[in-house]
Amino acid sequence: MVQAQFPEALAFLFERARYKVAYGGRGSGKSWGFARALLIEAAQSPQRVLCTREFQISLVDSVHKLLADQIESLGLSDFYEVQQTTIRGCNGSEFLFAGLRHNVSKIKSFEGCSRVWVEEAQSVSKSSWDTLIPTIRKPGSEIWITFNPELEADITYQRFVANAPSNAIVRKVNWSENPWFPEELRIEKDALLERDPVAHATVWEGHCKQVLDGAIYANEILAAATAKRFTKVPYDPTKPVHTFWDLGRADKTSIWFAQIVGFEFRLIDFYENRGHALGHYLDVLKERALPVEQGGKGYVYGEHWLPHDARNELLASERTIEQQMWAAGHQVRITPKLSVASGIDAARQVFARCFFDEERCADGIQALRNYRYDVDEMTQAFSKNPLHDWASHAADAFRYFAVAIAEPRPDDPPVNTPNDRYDRRRRRERAETTQGTGWAA
Repeated sequence: MVQAQFPEALAFLFERARYKVAYGGRGSGKSWGFARALLIEAAQSPQRVLCTREFQISLVDSVHKLLADQIESLGLSDFYEVQQTTIRGCNGSEFLFAGLRHNVSKIKSFEGCSRVWVEEAQSVSKSSWDTLIPTIRKPGSEIWITFNPELEADITYQRFVANAPSNAIVRKVNWSENPWFPEELRIEKDALLERDPVAHATVWEGHCKQVLDGAIYANEILAAATAKRFTKVPYDPTKPVHTFWDLGRADKTSIWFAQIVGFEFRLIDFYENRGHALGHYLDVLKERALPVEQGGKGYVYGEHWLPHDARNELLASERTIEQQMWAAGHQVRITPKLSVASGIDAARQVFARCFFDEERCADGIQALRNYRYDVDEMTQAFSKNPLHDWASHAADAFRYFAVAIAEPRPDDPPVNTPNDRYDRRRRRERAETTQGTGWAA
C-alpha cells in the first residue's frame, strides 16, 4: 500500500472522467500531483501512459525526470525501473514520452494508451489536439491536461475551459491551494505583486491576458477580434486561391491560403509542417485542389508566392524550389526582399482588411497571437527583433503575404491577383530574362 499526500484541489484525479484538466498559476503543485496520481494508478493496475507536450526535442523537455523523482519520493523504486527513454513497472505498466507537433505517425501509434498526460498544454495546437484525441480510444482511456493559461483565445483554454466538454472535470488550481507552497516562492510571488500586479495575476493567479507581453500584432489582433474578423470564411469558387510560403525543412514550412474579394483579403486556410521535402507540400496543394466529393476543397490556384531563398540552389537537387514549383505546373512569384521591420509594418497595414477562417486557420492565428519581440539579455527589455520560436514561421509567411498582396494603382486593370509595383517589376524581369521564373516560361 502506497501512502501519498495530495492537495485537496487535486482529489478529482481519482474520479472517473474522460478529461481531467488542471490549470492555473505557478506553485500550485499541478505537475507534481499529476505525476504522483499516474504512478499510483499504474502501480495498482497495468497502464500504458503517454506523457506528451506540443514540442519535445529531447527527454530533457519531458516529465521523465519529474516522474523519476516522484518514484523515489513514493518509495516505488523497487516497483518501477527508470530506463533512459521509458519507465516500466513490474506489472507491465509503462510510461512513454513524445512530442505532438509534426509527429502524426508516431502519435497514431499510441492508440493502445489508457492514460495520456499533456503537460504545458497552453501551447498545443488545434491540429495536434485533432490528431491526439481520436487516437486515444481504448475503452476507459483518459486524457489528463495541465497548463498555465496565457491567452483566453488559445486553443486549449477555449477547448477545455471556456467550452469544456461534458465528460471533463476542470479545476483552476493556484498556489493558495498548495499546502506545501514553499517560502522561497512566496517571496517571489509577493515581490512580483508589488512590482507588477498585472503580471502577478497571470503568473501566480492563472488569469488570462488579452495579448502577450511584447506581442508584435497586439493592437491588430485585438481590433480583428473586436470586429469579428476571426470567423467562418467560406471559399469563393469564383476567385483564385493564392498561397504565401515560408520555407524550411529542419525548420517548419508554413503556407497561408488567401483570396482577394473586393477590398477584402480572406485567409481561408493554413498549413504547416516540418521535416519534409517540397514533394510533401505539392501533395498538400494537390489534395486541397481535389473536388469536395473526393475529399478535397476544390481550390483553383492563382499564384504561389515564395520567399527569395526559393531561388537558392539545393545540394540534393539540380533545380531550385522555384524551378520545381514551375515544373509541377504552378505559377510562382518571388516575394520582394524587405527588412523584417518593413515586412511587419506591411502586415500591420493590411491586417484591417484581413478576414481569417477561425477553424481552418486556427494554428496560424494562434501563431500570430504568440508572435512577439525577443528580450535583450543585457537590458531585459524587448529588443527590435522578433523571437525565433514555434510561432515565427507562420508569422513570417503572413509577413510575406502582406508584402506581396494587392494595392492596385488607379491605372491598373482590375485583377484577382496580387498586383503592386513588385508585380510590374517581376513581369518585366520575366520578359527580359531567362533566369528565375523564366526558367519555366
